[in-house]
Formats: sequence, C-alpha cells, structure tokens
Amino acid sequence: MRTTRPISPMATSGQDSLRASSTRTAGPTCSRPPGPTRPTPPLPLLLPPTHHEDLYDDPLPLNEQYVVLTTKHHEGFTNWPSPVSWNWNSKDLGPHRDLVGELGTAIRNRNIRYGLYHSLLEWFHPLYLRDKKNGFKTQHFVHAKTMPELYDLVSRYKPDLIWSDGEWECPDTYWNSTNFLAWLYNDSPVKDVVVVNDRWGQNCSCRHGGYYNCQDKFKPETLPDHKWEMCTSIDKLSWGYRRDMAMADITSESRIISELIQTVSLGGNYLLNIGPTKDGLIVPIFQERLLAVGKWLSINGEAIYASKPWRVQSEKNTTSVWYTSKGSAVYAIFLHWPEDGILSLKSPITTSTTEVTMLGIEKHLKWSPNPGEGLLVYLPQLPPSALPTEFAWTVKLTGVE
Repeated sequence: MRTTRPISPMATSGQDSLRASSTRTAGPTCSRPPGPTRPTPPLPLLLPPTHHEDLYDDPLPLNEQYVVLTTKHHEGFTNWPSPVSWNWNSKDLGPHRDLVGELGTAIRNRNIRYGLYHSLLEWFHPLYLRDKKNGFKTQHFVHAKTMPELYDLVSRYKPDLIWSDGEWECPDTYWNSTNFLAWLYNDSPVKDVVVVNDRWGQNCSCRHGGYYNCQDKFKPETLPDHKWEMCTSIDKLSWGYRRDMAMADITSESRIISELIQTVSLGGNYLLNIGPTKDGLIVPIFQERLLAVGKWLSINGEAIYASKPWRVQSEKNTTSVWYTSKGSAVYAIFLHWPEDGILSLKSPITTSTTEVTMLGIEKHLKWSPNPGEGLLVYLPQLPPSALPTEFAWTVKLTGVE
C-alpha cells in the first residue's frame, strides 16, 4: 500500500482489546474524548496471535491485504516492550508478551503487509501535560517519549506502514515530524517500502502525507487527486471492544461491502476496524462480518484488487452503479438488482468487440445498445440462492470505451 496502491484496498484494524484496538486494528479514536482516569492494564492474552490468523484458514478467507495494529493509543500503554514506557507495556504488565512482534510474525507468515498505528500524544503523561501547560513551547515529552518510541518501532519491527494519530493539539514543529520522516524515507531500514498517513501535526491532515485519511470515516464526494484511505469501524460507536454492544450498533454486511466498493471506485483503500476483547479474542459478530466481506471478495475481488478508478466513478440511479477498471476491462458493480432484470449502464461506449460477463457466472450476458446512451445488460434469470453473491454484483465489460 504505497501512495499508488501496490496493495489492495481492503484491510482490517484492531484497537481496544490488545491495549488494544483492531487496525486501527488498533486504530484512531474518532471522538477523541479526554479520559477521566488512567486506565488499567489489559489482562493476560489468552490466545496467541495465530488465533486471529486462523481466520485465514477458514474456507471463506478474509482476503485482506494489510493489517494495522495499535501499538499505543492515547492512554500510553504500549503493546511492545518500549524502552521508554517502563512498567506500562505488555511485557511488564498483562500478557507479559511482545504483542506487536508476535502478531507481526504471524501476519507476515501469510505474506500480508504489516502496519503500525501509533499515537503521538498521551493523555496522562506528566511530560506531555507539562508541555501543554507551557503552550507547547517546550518539547520534553517529544524528546523523552514520542520520538524514541517511533524510532524504536521502525528499527525493531520494520513496518510497511505507519498510521500516525493523536496529532491534533500541536503543530508538526512540536512533534519534530519532518525530522523523523526525513530519517524514515532516507535512512531507515524501511526507507524503500514504507508508507505513512497524514496525521503528523494539526496543520497536516488532508494536506501532507503519503496518503490521506483526512478524518475518521472520511468519504469524498468526487475522485481525489491524492491517494487516500477510508478508516471505519464495525462497531458504529467505538473503535474498541464494548461489552454492551447491541446489534443495532453493528455495521451490516451490505453497508461494509457498499463502503468498500465506493472507496475503491474513488481510488481509496478501505481500513476496517475491529476491537478485540481485553484477553485477545475477536468476538463472533466481528468474525462474521470479516468473513462475509472475504466471501464477497472471493467472487468480486477481480474488480477490487489492483484496480484503478475509471473515467466515470458512479451512476446514481436505482441500481447504484460504481465503476472500477483494470487494464482494458471496466467493472460495473451495482448495489441493487433491477426489478425487470435489465441493468442500464449509461457511461460505457460500446464497440464491435464489446463483451459482457458477470463475475461468478461463466456464461456471457446478452446486451443491446441503449436507445439513449450506453447499453442494456440482460442479467441472468436465476433464483437468489443461485446468484454469485447476496449483495452487490459485478458486470465485467471488455471492448468498451
């Protein structure tokens, strides 16, 4: 996942429970409320990181391309033995394990890119509170805590991606962000592969970065001119695990898949957050959502992975069509099945070599020119149970302009 998109647009994140969080996967906090009290450390992790990897062995794989783990959130607890977080890390307390290192090994054994989320600020750290009291004219916290941790994370774990957060109270000059990024891109052990986001100071979001997050759950209305990522969470109300979750708080499978499609059509990557429990479990409802997306991608991934935005991104009609492209092929992904079984596509220009297929269906589909513009595609007359997927179907077009 560099700024162009060498890795594909679907990812998971983990946040609260291993701290923890999902990607972000341990991820950023959306509301960013100041916590009233210092949190207690997590309990021992009951299952090894390979437990989460077992999801990849399911007959319906996740099909994700990169994972981002929360190494440290705003409360300051680190999920690795940080040399500047004595007695407030996962090696000294709780599981007594290097969670960042163990999960990284498990993920990379599956040839999946590994990203690390890191919060610049810490709500309760006395040095940060001192700098804040001084109007951020001093940098005691940056020199003693933030920068040593970032250099340690990169040197120790060699991440493919750094997902920075917790920047909003201070300019990049306070954080010394440019010095760190200059080292990262020129001298670090990951200088040739690493990618970073845009949260390096209160003046940076949506302006500077290898790719843009802009804000949590960011959805552009038109095709951006810079690589971007939508980060969102399965739990609508939290980036971490909540014991009092209700089903109404859980994003539906169709909503997740719809967001993924729209994000990729507009040239973005999709980062989906899950919050493990404090003992390291991914609860069944989260597993169910991840596997549902994996099942959809096993059929329609051709239109998603390594795709690029087409000249038209969407047609806002009754079927809600979103376009992607790869090479000479154009993919029309429609979210609602037309009642008459005829899909109207106005943007493609047909030629004498135009052919139409549906991903997951072997036979070619019949089509005819639309009397107005574009073409009419005659969808297969099959019962719902025989269709490739339950929601969002992909028509592949070749020989169109």
